[in-house]
Amino acid sequence: MTTLGDPEELALLREDLAYHQARILLLIDAVTAAHGHQGKVDGLTKLAKLDFLLRYPALAPVVLDALSPTDPRLKLRAEEAADLGSVEAPMIRYKYGPWDDRYYAVIGALVSRNLLRYLPGRRGSVALAPTRTGRAFAAQLAAADAWSEIAERSKAIAESSAGLTGNGLKNLIYERLGSLMDRQYREVIR
Repeated sequence: MTTLGDPEELALLREDLAYHQARILLLIDAVTAAHGHQGKVDGLTKLAKLDFLLRYPALAPVVLDALSPTDPRLKLRAEEAADLGSVEAPMIRYKYGPWDDRYYAVIGALVSRNLLRYLPGRRGSVALAPTRTGRAFAAQLAAADAWSEIAERSKAIAESSAGLTGNGLKNLIYERLGSLMDRQYREVIR
């Protein structure tokens, strides 16, 4: 059994949060650079739904009309395309669709490191955009072999979701993936 003070457990937690921070930074960078998003990710609902499509890449073309399942930027391998629930970092079913409880810690860490900044969002929500430092770091990540696939997927999803709000994405997910969303709250989506 591990405890909170266990060095191995703490190392795994740090690595896990670092993975999520890098993915979220790449996604926000791609969305804010794509035409049709007004240079920001407007609201946590939109971020969570875009991240869902990034983490479950075979589902992205089902939800986004403008995205072809053969888009080479998705880099879907045959086994991923065949298993729509294929994912490396699962999310949970929440009241308003897919969610990950780590968003608050991840976003807070990226803001505190001056990689993201808060902006005013629609209807009182919070919006996010990368700082100059964040854009430079995202470019370095995207150039690294370990992150290039996530960066390319992020761009494909960002371009294909232009003009959609977080609520619009949520509605499309429920409409097109109803059977996948038909589960108890807090249940892992697989």
